Amino acid sequence: MKTALSIAGSDCSGGAGIQADIKTMTMNGVYAMSAVTALTAQNTAGVSAISEVSPEFLKNQLDMIFGDIYPHAVKIGMVSSAELIEAIAERLAFYGAKNIVADPVMVSTSGSKLLRDDAVSALVKRLLPLADVTTPNIPEAEILSGTAIRTPKDMERAAQKIAEENSCAVLLKGGHSVSDADDVLYANGTLKWFRGKRIDNPNTHGTGCTLSSAIAANLAKGFPLEESVERAKDYISGALAAMLDLGKGSGPMNHAFALNGKFAEYK
Repeated sequence: MKTALSIAGSDCSGGAGIQADIKTMTMNGVYAMSAVTALTAQNTAGVSAISEVSPEFLKNQLDMIFGDIYPHAVKIGMVSSAELIEAIAERLAFYGAKNIVADPVMVSTSGSKLLRDDAVSALVKRLLPLADVTTPNIPEAEILSGTAIRTPKDMERAAQKIAEENSCAVLLKGGHSVSDADDVLYANGTLKWFRGKRIDNPNTHGTGCTLSSAIAANLAKGFPLEESVERAKDYISGALAAMLDLGKGSGPMNHAFALNGKFAEYK
């Protein structure tokens, strides 16, 4: 069985972060592992507190994982400080990690800031050059590219700029603000659009975590990048289309929409 590692923060409400990553990786057919960067007290309406782990403890988690069950892919999500980013970069380089998907989580769906200002430069200098692909949304891509994004052409230019400056592929997620559910991938000098189905569901908590984890799972299974992105978008469309409605804010998706078998049956 192929394996995948999520390096991210914990979401106690279960819709994003480590919890969403494990659900997604499991549903996409790989064995999921996790290295926790922070505990968050959050729900569908917002984040009330964040407690980071120490860089030393994060390194210990990574050493235990790589020294025993070497992951076929790695997804990096919420990392809120430069010190933690440095710890991740050092360990991933040391172990020669492959199929790295970096989701530059800067702000939660509810609008809470999750990345310190000093961590942005560390992210660019240390993590993105190690990544095979990074998956920013439009606000994140504006920060990483230093350009405004208002049109699909702006998305293409920003994706190319980020990719060329950081030596990694870029999947820039359109979201509803520019191109609905359409995302653009810049990889190996080529632009490719992935058209998505518009699903009228306000419950989008954890969509970025879910997409990046699904990409990592498919890379772990040996699919090429473009096919991994296509399969991940199909999965997230299904999770949104299941129309789960939990919580008082922007709720989670149903990661287990395709789960069947006697152990998932209700009485």
